Amino acid sequence: MRGAKSAKWVAIAAVVALGATACGGGSDDKGSDSKAAVDPAGKFSVEVGEPQNPLQPANTMESNGSIVIRSLFSGLVDYDSSGKIVMVNAQSVDSTDNKTFTVKLKSGWKFHDGTPVTADSYVKAWNWAANPANKQTNSFWFSDIQGYDDVAPAKGKPKATTLSGLKVVDDSTFTITLSKALPYFVYKLGYEVFDPLPASFYKDPKAAGEHPIGNGPYKFVSWQHKKQIEVAKFDGYKGPNAAKNGGVIFKNYTSLETAYEDLKSGNVDVLRQIAPKDLPVYKSDLGDRAVDQAYSAIQTIAVAYYTKQWKDIDPKVIQGLSMAIDRNTITKTVLQGTREPATGWVAKGVLGYQPNAAGDVTTYNPTKAKALIKEGGGVPGNQIYIQYNADGGHKEWVEAVCNSITNATGVKCSGDSKADFQADLNARDAKQVKSLYRSGWVLDYPFNANFIRDLYGTESDGNQGGFSNKTIDSEIAAADAAPTLEDSEKKYQEIEKQLPNYMPSIPLWYYKVNAGYSENVTGVKYAQDGDPILTGVQVKKK
Repeated sequence: MRGAKSAKWVAIAAVVALGATACGGGSDDKGSDSKAAVDPAGKFSVEVGEPQNPLQPANTMESNGSIVIRSLFSGLVDYDSSGKIVMVNAQSVDSTDNKTFTVKLKSGWKFHDGTPVTADSYVKAWNWAANPANKQTNSFWFSDIQGYDDVAPAKGKPKATTLSGLKVVDDSTFTITLSKALPYFVYKLGYEVFDPLPASFYKDPKAAGEHPIGNGPYKFVSWQHKKQIEVAKFDGYKGPNAAKNGGVIFKNYTSLETAYEDLKSGNVDVLRQIAPKDLPVYKSDLGDRAVDQAYSAIQTIAVAYYTKQWKDIDPKVIQGLSMAIDRNTITKTVLQGTREPATGWVAKGVLGYQPNAAGDVTTYNPTKAKALIKEGGGVPGNQIYIQYNADGGHKEWVEAVCNSITNATGVKCSGDSKADFQADLNARDAKQVKSLYRSGWVLDYPFNANFIRDLYGTESDGNQGGFSNKTIDSEIAAADAAPTLEDSEKKYQEIEKQLPNYMPSIPLWYYKVNAGYSENVTGVKYAQDGDPILTGVQVKKK
């Protein structure tokens, strides 16, 4: 179904939920104003896929796991629909220099096991997640904090087991000292990797990932692998987005087509995406319950630069492949107008988005495409493969992209289908991609660095294709060292304008939420990350 998020890979043809503060809604949203009586204890179901990893906040970089994590845990901050910081578990996060931050927690918060959420709950969790011995997929997110290089050195043995930049002041206060000032650090704190953990977690982290204890609006009930995950409303929740329902059942689907049929028959209540074959009819089928809205995510074709095929490739070859893709036709026909052709690498709706950042590299031009590939020395083997997950509604557009490339350039192109999103991600993690792969990325925080540094920085966890460029790394470091948020945003915009010279990936299109919900629920809205806002859903009385 959907995929990765680092942070968040998007599985569906998709890393932070916006909670109660987010806005959005259906194409009409009339369903949200239903006068039907609701059952505050009623549970509803949502379409998902099997999470790739155990449900540990720092070990989730895809959207099937992250939607569950965000129901179970709440962090320090969140964002509203305009990108403004909203305090959640934090009372305040203050800094005078963008390097040292003082965090004060709100009082009265408890984990689902009744133990208090304290400053140590955060500091110990972050230290554990940063430690490479614990093999957390998002450990690099702590690299901004002072002492990370001692805990997780690029070479040699660790010199420390805890981050020197984290200090507990008292039960409700801790400080964060970064190795260098970072003007957008508070934005990063909204990502679930920075969630707290209870003391019980460390007794058996693996077991805790199978039966997580969080501090969020829902508490864990059960996980039937490859079938469903159930959570129930946590009555002791102190956050701003308390659940208006009794709980959620995350139902596992390996086919969006099957999920849609279940939606129409009332066997699942909320979808995150409609399969391509159902896009022409879903609005007429669902009426006011059909959703069509933009969100902050982008689809790209990533290059497995670690392979023999691409290791020393001239960027002109990748430019040529990009210009061989007729995005306008594919989005209008195969994708039924539900995507918008991308003109850069940063998704819409985040600070620093700029139109046409890629120049003419994303403009369909068969003649120039063929010439660029030839100038660059050609595609090794004259054949490419695009890896994708079969459960996410990608087959049709991958075939269309391949046909477009072959017709324009003569380069043979085929899809490389993996059974589900979990298998797709595992192949990426194991560096088993044989050529190219479908990469969908949804915001973790609404700032352009998330789509540049976190994907194309040499050491970034989201950089699964092995792209590495010293110039880009240097420019990223300069953008991070900018004195203000605005200056950093502008520097990242300049970096994005340079990316066509290096082609870390091929931008395809910006995402939209094309989804729907059943007659059993009301109040269904979707956040900036494209996921339904679970806490706001209300279940109708039967």
